[in-house]
Amino acid sequence: MQLNAIMDHIDENILRELIRDGRISNLDLAEKVGLSASACLRRVAALEKKGVIQGYRAVLNRPAMGVGFVAFAAVGLNSHTKASQEAFERAMAIAPEVVECHNITGAVEYLLRIEVADLPAYKSFHTDVVGTLPQVASITSYVVMGSPKDLRA
Repeated sequence: MQLNAIMDHIDENILRELIRDGRISNLDLAEKVGLSASACLRRVAALEKKGVIQGYRAVLNRPAMGVGFVAFAAVGLNSHTKASQEAFERAMAIAPEVVECHNITGAVEYLLRIEVADLPAYKSFHTDVVGTLPQVASITSYVVMGSPKDLRA
C-alpha cells in the first residue's frame, strides 16, 4: 500500500491491519503495529478525522446469503446527455441486484457488478430491468468464474 506523504509507515501498517480485520481491538492493533494502546487510538482517530478511514463494514458470505452468480455488465447508453446518465444511475441505485455501479471511460459508459442467486435470476435482471431502460443501447455481460483476489470490504 503506497500512500501520500502525509502518512508514515505506522499509519500504513494500521490501515493494512484494519483492512484485514476491521473489528480488531485497539490493544491488538497497537501490538501489531508497535505502538502503545493510547498512541494507536490517537492515530486511528486522526485517520478517521482526516477521512482516510470512512467507515467500517461487514464482509458478507454471499453464497450463504443465496448469491451464487456474479457478473459484470458493461452498459452503453444511446445518448450521452446528463439527463440520460442521471436516469440510468437512478434506476441502478434502486436495483438490489446491482452492488456496484461505475461510470467509466471507453467504449461504454457504465460497469456494473451484479450479484444474484443464479443464471435465471441474472437473465431476469438483464431482460426486465436493464433491458427495459430507454437510454440503454448495449449490454455486454462478463460472468465471474472465480475471484482469486477481492479486497472489497
